[in-house]
Amino acid sequence: MDNWTTMHVDQVDVTSETVTALIQEQFPQWSGRAVRPLPSTGTVHSIFRIGDDLSARFPLRPADAAEVLAVLEREARASAELAQVSPFPVPEPVALGRPGAGYPMPWSVQTWLPGTIAIDADPGCSDVFAEDLAAFIAAMRGAETRGRVFDGDNRGGVLSHHDDWMAQCFEESEELLDVPRLRRLWSRFRLLPRTAADVMSHGDLIPGNVLVAGDRLSGVLDTGGFGPADPALDLVGAWHLLQPGPRDVLRRTLACDDLEWERGKAWAFEQAMGLVWYYVETNPTMSGMGRRTLDRILESTD
Repeated sequence: MDNWTTMHVDQVDVTSETVTALIQEQFPQWSGRAVRPLPSTGTVHSIFRIGDDLSARFPLRPADAAEVLAVLEREARASAELAQVSPFPVPEPVALGRPGAGYPMPWSVQTWLPGTIAIDADPGCSDVFAEDLAAFIAAMRGAETRGRVFDGDNRGGVLSHHDDWMAQCFEESEELLDVPRLRRLWSRFRLLPRTAADVMSHGDLIPGNVLVAGDRLSGVLDTGGFGPADPALDLVGAWHLLQPGPRDVLRRTLACDDLEWERGKAWAFEQAMGLVWYYVETNPTMSGMGRRTLDRILESTD
């Protein structure tokens, strides 16, 4: 049995034995490969390596199989599209698996990327990493939206649409954070107007989704959310990943005006507020990342 941390009360746990059985049933061409669980700070999937060049991702939260399949198919299309424009390596879709061997949902297989995630190799003081991150964001912004607009799911649309979620975050954080100060900050952030059209965006540039080699960006993970959104959304990476000096390098490289920069800070704030309390016991690394991001935002507003 693999020792997985339970992060959600309704989590579907997956073992190496289950993955091995699924591969033998559905992808016998890989049945001789070693199956290894991958320790991860991720909160959406259990991840297993299959041999040296593939990884399998298993959704953690139970859902209707047909709905999960539709999501995985959409994510595969998005990942393949991003791979065509990214100047850095990204995982590419390989196959979709079916429910079986006691696992109730579809699952996905993609290429494996070597590298160290930014949680473990903090690149926050590196100007060249900031330049790399800016190059990645610029490449996505330059991709064609083909008439698509933000689909309304999660972050990337209207800040004030997250008021109910933020109210819950403030309530849950009363014993954890300086909530009165954070409420005042959100009351300003939520009013920041949206003036720019959607651009293509990664949507979740947190340290667990960024690979580092030395002090350079070596790859980007979790690319299934690639799609149109607020141009400021990917600026969350400035606050999740960078110290003040490199953060300024990113801003200058992308030529962000004051409004876009503040909206990026607002999206990072919205995300970090949820991470702190939701994962305070089940994923301390993710909760701590949220705290660090909030500290950086507060320091920048002093």
